[in-house]
Amino acid sequence: MEIGVVFPQNEIGDDPGAVRALTQAIDDLGYRHVLAYDHVLGANPERPEGLKGPYTHKDGFWEVFSLFAYMAALRPRLGFITGVLVLPQRQTALAAKQAATLDVLCGGRFRLGVGNGWNAVEFEALGENFKNRGRRIEEQVRLLKRLFTEELVVFEGKFHKVDDAGLKPLPVQQPIPIWFGGQHENVLRRAGELGDGWLPGFRQAADAAESLAKIRAYAEAAGREPGAIGLEPRLNYGTGDEAVWAAAIEGWRAAGATHLAFNPLGAGFRQVDEHIAGMRRFAEFAGLGQ
Repeated sequence: MEIGVVFPQNEIGDDPGAVRALTQAIDDLGYRHVLAYDHVLGANPERPEGLKGPYTHKDGFWEVFSLFAYMAALRPRLGFITGVLVLPQRQTALAAKQAATLDVLCGGRFRLGVGNGWNAVEFEALGENFKNRGRRIEEQVRLLKRLFTEELVVFEGKFHKVDDAGLKPLPVQQPIPIWFGGQHENVLRRAGELGDGWLPGFRQAADAAESLAKIRAYAEAAGREPGAIGLEPRLNYGTGDEAVWAAAIEGWRAAGATHLAFNPLGAGFRQVDEHIAGMRRFAEFAGLGQ
């Protein structure tokens, strides 16, 4: 089970020096990859229509492709995963170009985690339709797989048309692995039929068991090997109780987790040094870098 870390981007402020310090510490402590969340815009919760969601305009988010490219230049051994990129609010060909470029820059250690998103305000500002995002993401993933592997693509779907064109450079990975995030039934179906992995929101493996069974059933029905679909849960720092960490890790390992992302968010850390100290404590507990 490969262990990475969630980048605490909305708790460290806007200083590039903080990004540099965290990147260096993550690599030095033995974490193998970095998971980062994605938002392009934050909306004002006091707007007349209101806003229900975990983030507002006061939460800082570094643009994920730019962030990962910078981190890859600082520490070439690191791998990366978007957890998740809100794919339907982005142009598919442009997202493919960004992902392929990043995959080349990091030596083929990028996984593209995708999801539907929740912020209609963000979709509107980016010129995309919030209401049909679920239908579009399936076509987007099918198109991405072709753009990642074919020199020239001819594609005409309900939402996309590519007329004999392609990416250059193509990514190192053929194709870049695409992972789905979320628990909705349609997400589980997409993960089983189209995905290379699943990013669950559940904190305990027992809570994810039913969803995992559905993903594997969808994979079998699609003629795919269920065991080939990866699984990466997040493990929260929480109160720092190592017994809780150990039980959670054992549960996810038994469930077939291929990766795990240690998550320092929400633990009350506000300074970069505090986040690094939390990462160090878990790294020592998990025996990373040994």
